[in-house]
Amino acid sequence: MLDHLYMSLALDEARLAWLADEIPVGAVAVCGGRVLARGRNRKEEKNLALSHAEIEVVRAASLQLGDWRLSEVTLYVTLEPCLMCAGALLQARIGRVVYGCPDPKAGALASLYKLGEDQRLNHTFPVRGGVFAAESAALLQGFFRALRRRNQVIK
Repeated sequence: MLDHLYMSLALDEARLAWLADEIPVGAVAVCGGRVLARGRNRKEEKNLALSHAEIEVVRAASLQLGDWRLSEVTLYVTLEPCLMCAGALLQARIGRVVYGCPDPKAGALASLYKLGEDQRLNHTFPVRGGVFAAESAALLQGFFRALRRRNQVIK
């Protein structure tokens, strides 16, 4: 049940991203029942490809804890992390990842790769997918549908 509670907070962040005209992906970092950080995609706002929700939250959680090692932290994110974000999660020694919907084109924890469980790497972490998957996918689909409509009007 806690996974659903924290994923609902990540969904709130995804909705805020949409309102800011960002791809609606949200994330939350939790440690010991305490929310350390909340974040969302900010690529457009910061004009920086690295500003995915996961990267924003890993940075904020590390600052909160005063440590780059996040081995006791669970990251909740509405979309399966990409290679860049999965790599950052490995580097941060994340404790666990829970995501909403899969990303068949870029997902690096289940869809295309399984980086969280790759024994060749120096760190592994448990992954749970599918928590509020339909809600997460609906946000993304709605955003891109609206974007396509808006782009047709501009042409």
